[in-house]
Amino acid sequence: MEIKRDLYLNKLIRHRHNGLIKVITGIRRCGKSYLLFELFYKYLISTGINNDHIIKIALDDRRNKDFRDPDYLYDYVMKKIIDDDMYYILIDEVQMLSEFEDVLNSFLHIKNIDTYVTGSNAKFLSKDIITEFRGRDDQIHIYPLSFKEFMTAYKGSKEDGWKEYMNFGGLPKLFDFETDEDKSNYLKNVITETYIKDIKERNNIKNNAELEELLDMLSSSIGSLTNPKKLSDTFKSVKQINIKSETLKDYLDYFIDSFLIEKALRYDIKGKKYINTPSKYYFTDIGLRNARLNFRQVEETYLMENIVYNELKRRGYNVDVGVVRYYSKNENNKSVLNASEVDFVCNLIDRRYYIQVAYSIPTKEKLEQEQNSLLRIDDSFKKIIIVKDLIRSHYTDEGIYLLNLFDFLLDFDSLNY
Repeated sequence: MEIKRDLYLNKLIRHRHNGLIKVITGIRRCGKSYLLFELFYKYLISTGINNDHIIKIALDDRRNKDFRDPDYLYDYVMKKIIDDDMYYILIDEVQMLSEFEDVLNSFLHIKNIDTYVTGSNAKFLSKDIITEFRGRDDQIHIYPLSFKEFMTAYKGSKEDGWKEYMNFGGLPKLFDFETDEDKSNYLKNVITETYIKDIKERNNIKNNAELEELLDMLSSSIGSLTNPKKLSDTFKSVKQINIKSETLKDYLDYFIDSFLIEKALRYDIKGKKYINTPSKYYFTDIGLRNARLNFRQVEETYLMENIVYNELKRRGYNVDVGVVRYYSKNENNKSVLNASEVDFVCNLIDRRYYIQVAYSIPTKEKLEQEQNSLLRIDDSFKKIIIVKDLIRSHYTDEGIYLLNLFDFLLDFDSLNY
């Protein structure tokens, strides 16, 4: 079964021959190897590239153990280059190659080599990979399956697909399992034996229990405002554990650097400035979050917000949490400063959208509540409420666009209508 990943495939196609190392990053098990060795390889063949001009090396294959030696791999590639035509080097799990930075940088000096690599351990996936390649890399970040990609392989209605996606997320391997039990066991094993293990080993974590407790806290409170100080207070009051906020900040950074979670900063919309703390944290894959909590807290409203956040990031937007400050009169007729939250402020070059996420809007009062913060924004950028329980997408009398959740998830251009 082939799952289309056209968003990323088209990026690889556009970035061909740009003189940089194409580095495919993303959370482990999200489909990087499949993108490179299956989809991109087939594309190259379809354009007439001869197979002997595509050098594929999977370093995690025991049969390719010798290629983990940098000189052996370099010499092998050089012997394959026998003419002036373009050669495509595809290396999977490149972190298993010692001195990989030096080898890949050497390829940059050869005009008819176009290099593409993936990697899957915490060291490689850390965002400091940019410094590893000395600014000569072209990073293409890949997420787990979007709902639209998921539905290309799911056999059922979009409503049933949503329930499946909301519970188990978008790791492609899940399509190999038939039962819910097998899917949940796979996710539990991956989060413990792959992601957490990588983070511990990379960062030499000594307080393993506290790191995992922090992950549990984040899992239980997705979309909630928090910061290291607040988390430290929670550890002390709930867990009776004293742990410095500085240590928790480091742990949060480890989760972010491994792409397991993402941090959304708060943005003062009227003041046009960032508010450093508190922030919100979202999981890159909602199935991993659910597995961490043994599928005990599957609250659709919070999971929907997380999934919308991921989709916005997948589409290339910079996504912040918005705050609208305004004054009102109290019972003594004195002016009081208030703050109202906007779920997401999305920016992409000259485009901006203000977005609220709501499960349903059954009454006029609920609509007024959801519109309240958006109507307090006095600029002309588009204001949207994404709603799951909505018959059709339409504009309100106040100019707010009510967008059906499935219209949003299944149409890449849905924000522009």
